[in-house]
Amino acid sequence: MAFNLPCACVIIGCIFASLVKTSNISDVYPPLWKESPGQFSDYKIENGKYIINFWSYRDRLGTYKILLNKTAKYFAKFSLENEQNILWGLPVHHGWQYHTGRLADPTQSTDCGHKSGDHLCISVDSWWADLNYYLSAMPFLAAVDSGIMGISPDNVTFLPPSKDQMNFCYNVSNCHLSFPEAMKKWNEFYQVFFLSHSSSFDDLLESLWAAHVSSLDVARKNFQNRLKYYSKQEADFARSWALFVDYLAPPRFPTTLIRTYEFQKELPRRMLVSGDKAPFISDFSGFQNTVLFALNLLHKVHKYTGLLIVENIGKIT
Repeated sequence: MAFNLPCACVIIGCIFASLVKTSNISDVYPPLWKESPGQFSDYKIENGKYIINFWSYRDRLGTYKILLNKTAKYFAKFSLENEQNILWGLPVHHGWQYHTGRLADPTQSTDCGHKSGDHLCISVDSWWADLNYYLSAMPFLAAVDSGIMGISPDNVTFLPPSKDQMNFCYNVSNCHLSFPEAMKKWNEFYQVFFLSHSSSFDDLLESLWAAHVSSLDVARKNFQNRLKYYSKQEADFARSWALFVDYLAPPRFPTTLIRTYEFQKELPRRMLVSGDKAPFISDFSGFQNTVLFALNLLHKVHKYTGLLIVENIGKIT
């Protein structure tokens, strides 16, 4: 299939435009990065197990921080300060979700995640938070399982949410049982680390995106019902963004620290509400309006054609 969708071309063009910018590295970390846990001993221990509350933004962010710290040596040959670690894309995007209010309770029945209440709370009713769970718990537990973390797979467990517990997994064995294909892909990604002396940056990206897409495929199916809690505009954007990840995977978008930060600056800076219509949203930049309009158009074309047109997209380096 030929890659000839104008809207997709616009978004890919935005990605390339974002890559030529530069940022002060101290400004690009996710919110509360310095305050989040950075080692296992920062978490509570019960019966010899580290207990992590994945429904707290700081706790969940801390698992990313540990993961980045433990994998830094595998990316040392690519850059200083771990900036080229391709796992940065996960916490940086999670930080955008927190900053824009997308981890908060969309039903408005609790103060979970809202600035006026418990702003560190992650709501189980949030579509964004639930999809992110699959892109935080699985990468983290697969790393534990692979031996990269330096602890036994039996020594870490996550607290369950207040409801819908069967939609999530809480330890290594439970995740393998519940989501075998996604966990397999993440395990394969970490196996590439152990071959890092002969693995290229592109090999790592290819394996990362395979794992990422595998987790997201499962998550999208499990949490479609969450979108009913949002405005039509936000729900449409959520669907469009999830689809666009399928377009980011083939060209192997490099999910390094600065590149991810620069690109997602062009994403909506807040939740979308009734009345928001791209490209005419007054408090969005022209670039943000263009990206949002193109994402929505891409989703509409995909909805009516059922095709993912990705041939001939060059790799992003």
